[in-house]
Amino acid sequence: MGAGHDTVAAELVRRARERGDTAQTVDVLALLPYGLGAVLRCFYRGSVRHFPWAYAALYRLFLRPGAGRRPSGTPLARLAGDRLRELAARTGADVVVPVFHLGAQLTGHLRDRGLLPVPSVVLVIDFELHRQWLHPGNDHCLCLTEEAAREARGNTGTPAETCGPVVAPEFSAGRVPGAAQWRETFDRLGPGRPAVVLSAGAWGVGSHLDATVRLLSDHGYLPVVLCGDNQRLRRTLSGTPGVLALGWVTDMPGLLHAARALIDNAAGQTAVQALAAGLPVVGHRPIPGHGADGVRRMAALGVSEVAEDRTALLEALARLTAPGPDRRRRIAAGRALFTGNADALTLVTDLADAARADVRR
Repeated sequence: MGAGHDTVAAELVRRARERGDTAQTVDVLALLPYGLGAVLRCFYRGSVRHFPWAYAALYRLFLRPGAGRRPSGTPLARLAGDRLRELAARTGADVVVPVFHLGAQLTGHLRDRGLLPVPSVVLVIDFELHRQWLHPGNDHCLCLTEEAAREARGNTGTPAETCGPVVAPEFSAGRVPGAAQWRETFDRLGPGRPAVVLSAGAWGVGSHLDATVRLLSDHGYLPVVLCGDNQRLRRTLSGTPGVLALGWVTDMPGLLHAARALIDNAAGQTAVQALAAGLPVVGHRPIPGHGADGVRRMAALGVSEVAEDRTALLEALARLTAPGPDRRRRIAAGRALFTGNADALTLVTDLADAARADVRR
């Protein structure tokens, strides 16, 4: 469902292999039978691109936090149970780490019924902890913030702690080789214009992106739009003077280190990478459901701002793209998410080691 979950999983695998462990990723949608995973992916992408009201309704029904009985994702997730159990047995896995909420429902169901012999440690990658991340059958939850960890403990009764966001080390590096090349590109296309990145996710999804782009260009900024795999969006925006519309970007660390701010609409992995890179984040026109809730939760934590209209957006960018105390405070607050927490992979492997020790005893 987009690329954020894949990016986090890939970074965990990289860290594990760097330490000499064996790790691999599997898409829980690929484990579903009858092509259901492909259908779900197409439905979700079509909804958020063309019928956001439909996804908003589904979010309120299935995902929205809060008390009361509502439908669960477990009946769907359990269809992948046999394939996950076979994979865990064949690979000799010591731990399973869901980084997507449907995976958390699956592992929680299997652990609750004694069908998965190794622990499941859920890595919640969203700022807003919606209810489908939570299943009391899972052994442990790792969350981005202590607030989310408290919610997880209170709703499931299982242990939960803070690990902070999981990003590749290049994002928080002091010097990033690709940044200089991006700055040259920005200076060539918009001399003297602060480069502001607009994130539309891997699928190029957003509300009135063309209007936001024109607003920024008219007020002295260089809009840099991440269109993902949405070639139609890229072609449309490329026709707007003073705009850099990009497809799939392979050097995200360099790009984010070269820009002056990020306009975000989903509180997803791009926003987290921007915080690690020291780039102020402004939430604007978020996608419905988890995007809107996540953007507001980030702002409530003090790591970003929300601009409800065009006037507020321009005011926020004026403060945050220019050198000064507002920009420094926002950068410091974002980077604080990555300090003082144990490494996510270390927590996962410690839990796996403890489970193996219990079995030996």
